[in-house]
Amino acid sequence: MLTDGALRMLVLLNFHLLGFSPIQLAYLFLIYEFMGILTNFFGGWLVNRFGLIPVLYSGLTIQVLSLLGLVLVPNDIGIVMSVVFVMAAQGFSGIAKDLTKVSSKSAVKILAPDSSDKILFKWVATLTGSKNAMKGFGFLLGGIFLALFGYKVSLAILIAILVTIFVAIFFSNPSVSAGSVKSVKLINVISSNHKINFLSLARLFLFGARDTWFVVGIPIYFLEAFEASEIFGDRSAFFLVGGYMAIWIIFYGLVQAYAHRIFVGFNDYKLKSGAMFWIFPLPLVPLFLAFATYIIEQHSIILTILLIVGLLIFGSIFAVNSSLHSFLILKFTTLERASLDVGFYYMANAAGRLLGTLLSGLSFQFGGLSSCLIVSAIFLLVATFFTWLIPITRK
Repeated sequence: MLTDGALRMLVLLNFHLLGFSPIQLAYLFLIYEFMGILTNFFGGWLVNRFGLIPVLYSGLTIQVLSLLGLVLVPNDIGIVMSVVFVMAAQGFSGIAKDLTKVSSKSAVKILAPDSSDKILFKWVATLTGSKNAMKGFGFLLGGIFLALFGYKVSLAILIAILVTIFVAIFFSNPSVSAGSVKSVKLINVISSNHKINFLSLARLFLFGARDTWFVVGIPIYFLEAFEASEIFGDRSAFFLVGGYMAIWIIFYGLVQAYAHRIFVGFNDYKLKSGAMFWIFPLPLVPLFLAFATYIIEQHSIILTILLIVGLLIFGSIFAVNSSLHSFLILKFTTLERASLDVGFYYMANAAGRLLGTLLSGLSFQFGGLSSCLIVSAIFLLVATFFTWLIPITRK
């Protein structure tokens, strides 16, 4: 997660400096998100076939190789080939990230199959929150490294960090039984559980709503705003943009880690009611911010501060929803299908991110940040609808 966040920020800021348009920047991440969909589809099946630990090691190894490929790309191959290499490396990075995530999230259900909902929710929230906090720290490192060391040296530092982590995990000799079902068929990845299907659809539009402004819109808007202020240079702007994206993700992760306390003692019906309660106000935040972008001067200090604070409020509410979803997928699944259903659920998550990434570039290119925020609000309304459809009867 650390190197994944840092790589995203390095690629985004570096290619913005090279003159890429918002749509072109979005294209750089499309392969990453598309490979995430495929990896999550096959990831649960792979865990069932080969176990958690081999899949975890595979994810770490692929991430090292993807970073190494970017370092070894010659500087004189031309912008087109550079983009091809970056998109390919991003694709492998997407595979690495989701192999690691599926194995880690499935392990929670496997390690604590008989625990109470309270304990399971606490474990899920802690893992999810710490994962995102680490990714946020990666955003910060990406901005700092690019400002201090440049693009390729930064990638080399990330490789060194990742190899160190890999060696530490290897020598700790983790042992987790995934309850493998060697005869499981690939078609079994698709869930027949309506609770899981509607939860997955809600997740798709929830994360699509976030990424419509998060991937391209907000980072580029803030970069332009800081540069337009004539107070900050390019390098300072890198620190500020990377720093804010890091703060947002870390704050989001911290709220996720403690969100389980809100739902202590809730039965299934109350959990669904809680999900509706927390997602209902979420579309109002991007709608308000979109309205603000129409009536306040672009790149002004007032609008920038309003966006900074407003998106942190969005992040806190979003984190509660995300944490509850991460618990519900493990609650709705069974021990035997844990890795399959988690993979299917995160495939929907990746599909939402892919759609959000594409729309982030398109919306910002043709309508600016306000368009990104309006699309986000529409997606959140759809996510609310699918949350309402989750079939839970009152007890």
